[in-house]
Amino acid sequence: MVRIHFTSTDFARTVVAAEPDPMWETLLSLHMLQSRDGRRVFGPWRRTLGGVPSESLRDVLPLVPPRGYSPDFLTPAGVIGHVEEGIDVLAGTPRSRLRGDLEVLGRDRRLPGWSSDLARGSTGALRRLTGALRDHHDRALAPHWDSIRRHVHADRALRARTLLQGGVDSLLSGLSPALDWQSPVLEMRSLLTDRDLHLDGRGLRLIPSFFCWRAPILLRDPSLPPVLVYPVDHDAVEADWISGVRGRRGDEALGNLLGRTRAEVLCTVARHGHSTTQVARHVGVSMATASQHLSVLRENGLVATHRLGSSAHHTATPLGRGLCGG
Repeated sequence: MVRIHFTSTDFARTVVAAEPDPMWETLLSLHMLQSRDGRRVFGPWRRTLGGVPSESLRDVLPLVPPRGYSPDFLTPAGVIGHVEEGIDVLAGTPRSRLRGDLEVLGRDRRLPGWSSDLARGSTGALRRLTGALRDHHDRALAPHWDSIRRHVHADRALRARTLLQGGVDSLLSGLSPALDWQSPVLEMRSLLTDRDLHLDGRGLRLIPSFFCWRAPILLRDPSLPPVLVYPVDHDAVEADWISGVRGRRGDEALGNLLGRTRAEVLCTVARHGHSTTQVARHVGVSMATASQHLSVLRENGLVATHRLGSSAHHTATPLGRGLCGG
């Protein structure tokens, strides 16, 4: 049993995340990839991935077991809007955090040999990890991100209505069957641990997650900003969520307006947020062609470009998102 203790200040600082967290969805999708749970919802998604992980992903899977502890550093704290932001934060994880989390993981399972380099903060090992996570996100999540967002937004709207009608008590009472709210303590049933988490005025960030299955999840380290990741209502998930049927007609109309390739560039940026290299790879055009289309979209107020380290990261403006149905 895990007991989360609230103070009056924590009630005021408890919030529901506005968007799916790309790092949590990446981690939890790796759990689901290694599991047979949720066959109705996730079975077709697993089949689209061919059932065989890439070589880079096979190296990383021992660090993300489908049951039990996964390192806290894989899901950085804070509001992460795009996977590249999360990967940048992960790449800057202090060595002490890497070493400590991997030591905890290594108590229960055998770690791959390269994890010792990762624990020392080796640049090569961090690139190996972040590259595999990025590739998995691009391949397994990005094509379906609009569906993931739609279900998270629907859950958030439900929580907002519950909060307005019944306050924080109603919000916390209805999050999950695995949770029991007895004010001021939120109890989470767990067979793996027995501990108390005192929020001490920090509040609790509630993160609805598409790939979270059945039971909510907490970070292990109580010193980190408190979050509770909980599953959306999977009974409401339509069977064809991975097909993209809902967006096809709108994409075709937008293609008639902007041209097929430019429309695809815009909607790729609107749905996922990407670097120029990723946009080119996703759309299947050269870097020069992707850059040219992005420049035209930026000049017309549909795309904004920000520097993230040595690369440019593109996001859609509200007008650009609106044109793509977002």
